[in-house]
Amino acid sequence: MTIRRSLLLLAGFVPVAATGSDAGRQAGPPAITAKAPVALLVDLSAGRTLYARQAEKRILPASMTKAMTTLVAFDLIAAGKLKEDAVVTVRPETAARWAGRGTTLNLRPNEQVTVSGLLHGVTTVSANDAAVALAEAALGSTEAWTTAMNARAAQLGMTGSHFATPNGFPDRGATYVTARDLVRLAQALINDHPALYHAYVGQQAMDWRGARLTSHDPFVGVVPGADGIKTGHTFEAGFNFLGAVTRGGRRLIVVVAGVQTEPARAQAAKALVEWGYAQWQAREWLHPGMVLGAVRVQQGDARSVPVTVPRDFRLAVPDGAQGRVTARIVYDGPLVAPVTKGAPVGGLELTVDGAPPYVLPLVAAQPVGPAGPFDRLVNGLLGLWP
Repeated sequence: MTIRRSLLLLAGFVPVAATGSDAGRQAGPPAITAKAPVALLVDLSAGRTLYARQAEKRILPASMTKAMTTLVAFDLIAAGKLKEDAVVTVRPETAARWAGRGTTLNLRPNEQVTVSGLLHGVTTVSANDAAVALAEAALGSTEAWTTAMNARAAQLGMTGSHFATPNGFPDRGATYVTARDLVRLAQALINDHPALYHAYVGQQAMDWRGARLTSHDPFVGVVPGADGIKTGHTFEAGFNFLGAVTRGGRRLIVVVAGVQTEPARAQAAKALVEWGYAQWQAREWLHPGMVLGAVRVQQGDARSVPVTVPRDFRLAVPDGAQGRVTARIVYDGPLVAPVTKGAPVGGLELTVDGAPPYVLPLVAAQPVGPAGPFDRLVNGLLGLWP
Protein backbone atom coordinates (compact mmCIF):
# COMPACT_ATOMS: atom_id res chain seq x y z
CA MET A 1 0.00 0.00 0.00
CA THR A 2 1.25 3.50 -0.85
CA ILE A 3 1.34 5.86 2.09
CA ARG A 4 1.71 9.62 1.89
CA ARG A 5 4.59 10.48 4.20
CA SER A 6 6.00 13.79 5.36
CA LEU A 7 9.09 14.85 7.23
CA LEU A 8 9.50 18.28 8.81
CA LEU A 9 12.78 19.59 7.49
CA LEU A 10 13.26 23.12 8.77
CA ALA A 11 11.58 26.20 10.10
CA GLY A 12 13.08 29.64 10.43
CA PHE A 13 13.66 33.02 8.89
CA VAL A 14 15.42 33.88 5.68
CA PRO A 15 16.05 37.63 6.05
CA VAL A 16 15.22 39.84 3.09
CA ALA A 17 16.03 43.50 3.29
CA ALA A 18 13.05 45.81 3.73
CA THR A 19 12.75 48.74 1.35
CA GLY A 20 10.61 51.86 1.56
CA SER A 21 8.29 53.16 4.24
CA ASP A 22 5.73 50.43 3.55
CA ALA A 23 8.22 47.58 3.93
CA GLY A 24 6.43 44.36 4.77
CA ARG A 25 3.20 45.51 3.12
CA GLN A 26 2.91 44.09 -0.33
CA ALA A 27 0.92 46.13 -2.81
CA GLY A 28 -1.56 44.15 -4.90
CA PRO A 29 -1.35 43.99 -8.68
CA PRO A 30 -2.29 47.18 -10.56
CA ALA A 31 -5.99 47.69 -11.27
CA ILE A 32 -5.49 47.18 -15.02
CA THR A 33 -4.88 43.46 -14.40
CA ALA A 34 -8.55 43.13 -13.44
CA LYS A 35 -9.35 43.47 -17.15
CA ALA A 36 -8.00 39.92 -17.56
CA PRO A 37 -10.65 37.43 -16.36
CA VAL A 38 -7.86 34.82 -16.27
CA ALA A 39 -4.44 35.86 -15.01
CA LEU A 40 -1.43 33.94 -13.74
CA LEU A 41 2.11 35.00 -12.85
CA VAL A 42 4.70 32.37 -11.96
CA ASP A 43 8.35 32.82 -10.98
CA LEU A 44 9.94 29.81 -12.67
CA SER A 45 13.27 30.49 -11.01
CA ALA A 46 11.60 30.06 -7.62
CA GLY A 47 8.95 27.53 -8.62
CA ARG A 48 6.37 29.79 -6.98
CA THR A 49 3.08 31.31 -8.10
CA LEU A 50 3.08 35.05 -7.43
CA TYR A 51 -0.49 35.74 -8.52
CA ALA A 52 -3.39 33.65 -9.80
CA ARG A 53 -6.95 34.33 -10.93
CA GLN A 54 -8.94 31.46 -12.43
CA ALA A 55 -5.70 29.64 -13.19
CA GLU A 56 -7.40 26.23 -13.40
CA LYS A 57 -10.38 27.37 -15.49
CA ARG A 58 -10.70 25.86 -18.96
CA ILE A 59 -10.23 28.54 -21.61
CA LEU A 60 -10.12 28.67 -25.39
CA PRO A 61 -6.45 29.25 -26.29
CA ALA A 62 -6.91 30.43 -29.89
CA SER A 63 -3.42 30.78 -31.39
CA MET A 64 -1.71 30.06 -28.07
CA THR A 65 -2.33 26.49 -29.29
CA LYS A 66 0.64 27.02 -31.58
CA ALA A 67 2.94 26.99 -28.55
CA MET A 68 2.25 23.25 -28.25
CA THR A 69 2.74 22.80 -31.99
CA THR A 70 6.09 24.54 -31.54
CA LEU A 71 7.05 22.20 -28.70
CA VAL A 72 6.16 19.08 -30.70
CA ALA A 73 8.24 20.40 -33.62
CA PHE A 74 11.17 21.11 -31.29
CA ASP A 75 10.90 17.58 -29.88
CA LEU A 76 11.04 16.08 -33.37
CA ILE A 77 13.97 18.25 -34.40
CA ALA A 78 15.89 17.34 -31.25
CA ALA A 79 15.20 13.64 -31.87
CA GLY A 80 16.49 13.91 -35.45
CA LYS A 81 13.06 13.07 -36.89
CA LEU A 82 12.51 16.50 -38.46
CA LYS A 83 15.15 18.57 -40.24
CA GLU A 84 14.99 22.35 -40.16
CA ASP A 85 16.37 22.61 -43.71
CA ALA A 86 14.06 19.94 -45.14
CA VAL A 87 11.95 21.18 -48.04
CA VAL A 88 8.18 20.72 -47.74
CA THR A 89 5.77 20.72 -50.67
CA VAL A 90 2.51 22.38 -49.66
CA ARG A 91 -0.50 20.21 -50.40
CA PRO A 92 -2.94 21.91 -52.79
CA GLU A 93 -5.89 21.06 -50.54
CA THR A 94 -4.12 22.65 -47.57
CA ALA A 95 -3.39 25.85 -49.47
CA ALA A 96 -7.02 26.03 -50.66
CA ARG A 97 -8.56 25.25 -47.28
CA TRP A 98 -6.58 27.85 -45.33
CA ALA A 99 -6.47 30.66 -47.88
CA GLY A 100 -7.61 33.84 -46.12
CA ARG A 101 -8.55 32.06 -42.88
CA GLY A 102 -7.13 34.26 -40.17
CA THR A 103 -3.43 35.06 -40.24
CA THR A 104 -1.59 33.06 -42.92
CA LEU A 105 1.56 32.95 -45.01
CA ASN A 106 -0.75 32.66 -48.04
CA LEU A 107 0.86 29.36 -48.93
CA ARG A 108 0.41 28.35 -52.55
CA PRO A 109 -0.46 24.92 -53.95
CA ASN A 110 2.70 22.80 -54.39
CA GLU A 111 4.84 25.64 -53.07
CA GLN A 112 8.13 24.45 -51.63
CA VAL A 113 9.00 25.79 -48.20
CA THR A 114 11.57 24.73 -45.62
CA VAL A 115 10.54 23.38 -42.23
CA SER A 116 12.38 26.35 -40.71
CA GLY A 117 10.29 28.76 -42.79
CA LEU A 118 7.05 27.11 -41.69
CA LEU A 119 8.16 27.06 -38.06
CA HIS A 120 9.03 30.77 -38.17
CA GLY A 121 5.61 31.33 -39.70
CA VAL A 122 4.06 29.58 -36.70
CA THR A 123 6.09 31.27 -33.96
CA THR A 124 6.51 34.78 -35.36
CA VAL A 125 3.51 35.45 -37.60
CA SER A 126 1.08 32.92 -36.07
CA ALA A 127 0.20 31.63 -39.53
CA ASN A 128 -2.64 29.10 -39.50
CA ASP A 129 -1.67 27.52 -42.81
CA ALA A 130 1.96 27.17 -41.74
CA ALA A 131 0.94 25.18 -38.64
CA VAL A 132 -1.15 22.76 -40.71
CA ALA A 133 1.49 22.37 -43.43
CA LEU A 134 4.14 21.71 -40.78
CA ALA A 135 1.96 19.07 -39.08
CA GLU A 136 1.24 17.29 -42.36
CA ALA A 137 4.86 17.34 -43.46
CA ALA A 138 6.19 16.06 -40.15
CA LEU A 139 3.68 13.34 -39.22
CA GLY A 140 1.52 12.89 -42.31
CA SER A 141 -1.73 14.34 -41.02
CA THR A 142 -3.18 16.82 -38.55
CA GLU A 143 -4.78 13.87 -36.72
CA ALA A 144 -1.38 12.32 -36.06
CA TRP A 145 -0.05 15.72 -35.04
CA THR A 146 -2.81 16.42 -32.51
CA THR A 147 -2.27 12.93 -31.08
CA ALA A 148 1.36 13.90 -30.51
CA MET A 149 0.27 17.21 -28.98
CA ASN A 150 -2.01 15.48 -26.49
CA ALA A 151 0.61 12.87 -25.64
CA ARG A 152 3.09 15.64 -24.86
CA ALA A 153 0.48 17.47 -22.81
CA ALA A 154 -0.12 14.33 -20.76
CA GLN A 155 3.61 13.92 -20.22
CA LEU A 156 3.79 17.47 -18.86
CA GLY A 157 0.84 16.95 -16.53
CA MET A 158 -1.42 19.29 -18.48
CA THR A 159 -4.52 17.57 -17.15
CA GLY A 160 -6.84 20.48 -17.93
CA SER A 161 -5.96 20.71 -21.62
CA HIS A 162 -6.87 19.04 -24.91
CA PHE A 163 -5.80 19.81 -28.47
CA ALA A 164 -7.89 19.07 -31.55
CA THR A 165 -6.10 21.34 -34.03
CA PRO A 166 -2.48 22.37 -34.63
CA ASN A 167 -3.28 26.07 -34.96
CA GLY A 168 -6.10 26.93 -32.52
CA PHE A 169 -8.63 27.86 -35.17
CA PRO A 170 -12.18 27.73 -33.68
CA ASP A 171 -13.32 24.12 -33.33
CA ARG A 172 -16.45 24.42 -31.14
CA GLY A 173 -14.48 24.12 -27.94
CA ALA A 174 -12.69 20.85 -28.71
CA THR A 175 -9.38 22.60 -28.01
CA TYR A 176 -9.02 24.02 -24.52
CA VAL A 177 -6.31 24.74 -21.94
CA THR A 178 -5.81 26.22 -18.50
CA ALA A 179 -3.46 29.03 -17.57
CA ARG A 180 -1.65 26.66 -15.22
CA ASP A 181 -1.10 24.17 -18.03
CA LEU A 182 0.23 26.92 -20.30
CA VAL A 183 2.94 27.66 -17.74
CA ARG A 184 3.93 23.97 -17.80
CA LEU A 185 4.11 24.21 -21.59
CA ALA A 186 6.22 27.36 -21.46
CA GLN A 187 8.63 25.76 -19.01
CA ALA A 188 9.12 22.80 -21.34
CA LEU A 189 9.79 25.07 -24.32
CA ILE A 190 12.38 27.04 -22.38
CA ASN A 191 14.11 24.25 -20.47
CA ASP A 192 13.95 21.34 -22.90
CA HIS A 193 15.03 23.19 -26.05
CA PRO A 194 16.86 26.42 -25.11
CA ALA A 195 18.71 26.85 -28.43
CA LEU A 196 15.63 26.24 -30.58
CA TYR A 197 13.54 28.40 -28.26
CA HIS A 198 15.81 31.41 -28.69
CA ALA A 199 16.13 30.81 -32.44
CA TYR A 200 12.39 30.75 -33.13
CA VAL A 201 10.47 32.29 -30.23
CA GLY A 202 10.38 36.00 -29.55
CA GLN A 203 11.39 37.20 -33.00
CA GLN A 204 9.94 40.57 -33.93
CA ALA A 205 9.63 39.86 -37.66
CA MET A 206 10.42 37.43 -40.47
CA ASP A 207 11.22 37.87 -44.14
CA TRP A 208 8.74 36.24 -46.50
CA ARG A 209 8.72 36.55 -50.28
CA GLY A 210 10.58 39.83 -50.13
CA ALA A 211 8.29 41.32 -47.51
CA ARG A 212 8.78 41.89 -43.78
CA LEU A 213 6.07 40.25 -41.67
CA THR A 214 5.86 41.46 -38.07
CA SER A 215 4.84 39.72 -34.87
CA HIS A 216 1.79 40.63 -32.79
CA ASP A 217 3.68 39.88 -29.56
CA PRO A 218 3.09 42.81 -27.16
CA PHE A 219 6.28 42.18 -25.16
CA VAL A 220 9.18 41.62 -27.56
CA GLY A 221 11.09 44.85 -28.13
CA VAL A 222 8.87 46.64 -25.61
CA VAL A 223 9.25 44.97 -22.21
CA PRO A 224 12.88 44.64 -21.03
CA GLY A 225 14.00 41.02 -20.92
CA ALA A 226 10.97 39.69 -22.82
CA ASP A 227 11.29 36.80 -25.28
CA GLY A 228 7.79 35.80 -26.32
CA ILE A 229 5.92 33.49 -26.22
CA LYS A 230 2.51 33.49 -27.99
CA THR A 231 -0.58 35.62 -28.49
CA GLY A 232 -4.04 34.36 -29.33
CA HIS A 233 -7.34 35.91 -30.36
CA THR A 234 -10.73 34.84 -31.60
CA PHE A 235 -14.15 36.34 -30.99
CA GLU A 236 -15.00 33.48 -28.62
CA ALA A 237 -11.67 33.42 -26.76
CA GLY A 238 -10.99 37.13 -26.49
CA PHE A 239 -7.41 38.41 -26.45
CA ASN A 240 -4.94 36.00 -24.82
CA PHE A 241 -1.23 36.02 -24.16
CA LEU A 242 1.45 33.66 -22.85
CA GLY A 243 4.62 35.62 -22.13
CA ALA A 244 8.10 35.13 -20.70
CA VAL A 245 10.51 37.68 -19.22
CA THR A 246 13.99 37.27 -17.70
CA ARG A 247 15.74 39.88 -15.56
CA GLY A 248 18.60 39.48 -13.14
CA GLY A 249 18.42 35.70 -13.33
CA ARG A 250 14.68 35.64 -12.57
CA ARG A 251 12.37 34.10 -15.16
CA LEU A 252 8.70 35.09 -14.92
CA ILE A 253 5.89 33.52 -16.97
CA VAL A 254 2.63 35.42 -17.39
CA VAL A 255 -0.73 34.32 -18.77
CA VAL A 256 -3.69 36.60 -19.39
CA ALA A 257 -6.84 35.44 -21.16
CA GLY A 258 -10.31 36.62 -22.09
CA VAL A 259 -9.31 40.28 -22.32
CA GLN A 260 -11.70 42.38 -24.39
CA THR A 261 -9.21 44.48 -26.38
CA GLU A 262 -5.69 44.11 -27.72
CA PRO A 263 -4.32 47.20 -25.89
CA ALA A 264 -5.86 46.02 -22.60
CA ARG A 265 -4.20 42.62 -23.07
CA ALA A 266 -0.78 44.24 -23.47
CA GLN A 267 -1.32 46.59 -20.54
CA ALA A 268 -2.57 43.89 -18.17
CA ALA A 269 0.25 41.48 -18.98
CA LYS A 270 2.93 44.15 -18.68
CA ALA A 271 1.51 45.52 -15.41
CA LEU A 272 1.45 42.04 -13.88
CA VAL A 273 5.06 41.34 -14.85
CA GLU A 274 6.32 44.70 -13.62
CA TRP A 275 4.48 44.12 -10.33
CA GLY A 276 6.18 40.74 -10.05
CA TYR A 277 9.62 42.27 -10.33
CA ALA A 278 8.88 45.36 -8.21
CA GLN A 279 6.92 43.77 -5.37
CA TRP A 280 8.76 40.45 -5.04
CA GLN A 281 12.38 39.80 -4.19
CA ALA A 282 14.26 36.61 -4.96
CA ARG A 283 17.61 35.37 -3.70
CA GLU A 284 19.73 32.35 -4.49
CA TRP A 285 18.75 29.48 -2.25
CA LEU A 286 18.70 25.81 -3.30
CA HIS A 287 21.16 24.11 -5.65
CA PRO A 288 21.49 20.59 -7.12
CA GLY A 289 23.65 18.41 -4.90
CA MET A 290 22.56 20.22 -1.75
CA VAL A 291 21.27 17.40 0.47
CA LEU A 292 17.96 18.47 1.99
CA GLY A 293 17.13 15.31 3.90
CA ALA A 294 16.52 11.63 3.26
CA VAL A 295 13.59 9.30 2.66
CA ARG A 296 13.23 5.64 3.59
CA VAL A 297 13.85 2.89 1.05
CA GLN A 298 12.76 -0.75 1.12
CA GLN A 299 14.54 -3.74 -0.42
CA GLY A 300 17.72 -1.73 -1.03
CA ASP A 301 21.40 -1.88 -0.15
CA ALA A 302 20.77 1.31 1.87
CA ARG A 303 17.85 2.02 4.17
CA SER A 304 17.40 5.59 2.98
CA VAL A 305 18.32 7.86 0.10
CA PRO A 306 19.40 11.50 0.38
CA VAL A 307 17.35 13.94 -1.66
CA THR A 308 18.14 17.18 -3.47
CA VAL A 309 16.58 19.53 -6.04
CA PRO A 310 17.00 18.85 -9.79
CA ARG A 311 17.92 22.46 -10.61
CA ASP A 312 18.62 25.80 -8.97
CA PHE A 313 15.70 27.38 -7.13
CA ARG A 314 15.52 30.88 -5.73
CA LEU A 315 13.45 31.93 -2.74
CA ALA A 316 10.82 34.49 -3.77
CA VAL A 317 9.20 36.58 -1.04
CA PRO A 318 7.12 39.77 -1.04
CA ASP A 319 9.23 42.91 -0.96
CA GLY A 320 10.18 43.79 2.60
CA ALA A 321 9.01 40.51 4.11
CA GLN A 322 11.12 38.59 6.59
CA GLY A 323 10.83 35.37 4.63
CA ARG A 324 9.79 32.91 7.35
CA VAL A 325 10.12 29.46 5.81
CA THR A 326 8.81 26.07 6.88
CA ALA A 327 9.87 23.15 4.71
CA ARG A 328 8.57 19.59 4.71
CA ILE A 329 9.60 16.63 2.58
CA VAL A 330 6.53 14.86 1.20
CA TYR A 331 6.58 11.61 -0.75
CA ASP A 332 4.55 8.54 -1.58
CA GLY A 333 6.28 5.76 0.24
CA PRO A 334 7.90 3.66 1.13
CA LEU A 335 10.25 3.88 -1.87
CA VAL A 336 11.35 0.52 -3.24
CA ALA A 337 14.86 -0.13 -4.55
CA PRO A 338 16.45 0.15 -6.99
CA VAL A 339 16.44 3.96 -7.03
CA THR A 340 18.55 5.70 -9.67
CA LYS A 341 20.39 8.95 -9.07
CA GLY A 342 18.25 11.86 -10.26
CA ALA A 343 15.00 9.87 -10.09
CA PRO A 344 11.97 11.84 -8.81
CA VAL A 345 11.32 10.81 -5.21
CA GLY A 346 8.90 13.40 -3.84
CA GLY A 347 8.63 17.07 -3.17
CA LEU A 348 9.73 19.83 -0.83
CA GLU A 349 6.59 21.50 0.50
CA LEU A 350 7.33 25.11 1.39
CA THR A 351 5.32 27.59 3.39
CA VAL A 352 6.72 31.12 3.20
CA ASP A 353 5.35 33.97 5.33
CA GLY A 354 2.21 31.97 6.10
CA ALA A 355 1.12 31.99 2.45
CA PRO A 356 -0.42 28.83 0.94
CA PRO A 357 2.23 26.10 0.57
CA TYR A 358 3.82 25.18 -2.73
CA VAL A 359 5.96 22.21 -3.69
CA LEU A 360 9.36 21.97 -5.39
CA PRO A 361 10.46 18.67 -6.96
CA LEU A 362 12.98 16.45 -5.19
CA VAL A 363 15.23 13.81 -6.74
CA ALA A 364 17.55 11.12 -5.39
CA ALA A 365 21.01 12.55 -4.71
CA GLN A 366 22.62 9.11 -5.11
CA PRO A 367 21.57 5.64 -6.28
CA VAL A 368 20.30 2.84 -4.08
CA GLY A 369 20.82 -0.64 -5.48
CA PRO A 370 18.80 -3.78 -4.77
CA ALA A 371 19.50 -5.47 -1.46
CA GLY A 372 21.97 -8.33 -1.21
CA PRO A 373 21.47 -11.32 1.13
CA PHE A 374 22.93 -9.55 4.18
CA ASP A 375 20.99 -6.36 3.42
CA ARG A 376 17.76 -8.36 3.17
CA LEU A 377 18.45 -9.93 6.56
CA VAL A 378 19.11 -6.56 8.19
CA ASN A 379 16.13 -4.94 6.49
CA GLY A 380 13.89 -7.79 7.61
CA LEU A 381 14.99 -7.37 11.20
CA LEU A 382 14.35 -3.63 10.97
CA GLY A 383 10.94 -4.07 9.37
CA LEU A 384 12.02 -2.60 6.03
CA TRP A 385 10.92 -5.64 4.04
CA PRO A 386 7.30 -6.31 3.17
